[in-house]
Amino acid sequence: MADAPRFCRPAAYDAFVAQLSTLETTDSLVRAAVAVSMHELDGVLADGVERSLDELADNVRRKVNSVTPSALVARLHEVMFDERGFSGNTDDFYSPENSYLSRVLESRRGIPVTLSLIYKAVAQRLGLMARGINAPVHFLTAVESDSNWMIVDPFHGGRMLTKKEVFDQLDQHASAPVDRSEELLATATHGQWLGRIIRNLELVFARVNRENDRMAMRELQTLLAGMI
Repeated sequence: MADAPRFCRPAAYDAFVAQLSTLETTDSLVRAAVAVSMHELDGVLADGVERSLDELADNVRRKVNSVTPSALVARLHEVMFDERGFSGNTDDFYSPENSYLSRVLESRRGIPVTLSLIYKAVAQRLGLMARGINAPVHFLTAVESDSNWMIVDPFHGGRMLTKKEVFDQLDQHASAPVDRSEELLATATHGQWLGRIIRNLELVFARVNRENDRMAMRELQTLLAGMI
């Protein structure tokens, strides 16, 4: 049994713990990400986030005339990126709210790891196969369409990328050349995905000297490392 937290809100901590045994499922990954946000946000509930994801998926379904993967992907991008305008928060990249799913769903602005999670959660509601790509510096996602995996960058409005374009983009984000290694495009485990959300918040809180909040995230990171 996990020790009581010293820094993290108990309700957030307990909600986080509750998802770790089933973290391989997308639903538990979403709920664990919501639990992280509960440390700071009042009144946020995983059920509300899931209803918002359901609504996005329902909106896509209303637009499709074919249930082929390529048609579903096209309509998913139309709704999420063209109509709703989900994209990266380049104006306030270091705001902690970019890491909170409920806030990203409201503002439609976030960071790569949270936007990718929304993309994956909605895609899977549509029956599509989607996965995270644990690339350094810039998290990405991929979706299967007609037996091909397409790399998607939700931060840049759902842009579809070739592997060369991914590596070129990683060079830009890292401000230095990166190795052209397939390992950099490995599928993210859900533990890695969640860990990147938490690590981002650790860095954000450290930037503004919110030490107790940074330590709260460290408690969640330690818990994650010990239970997956």
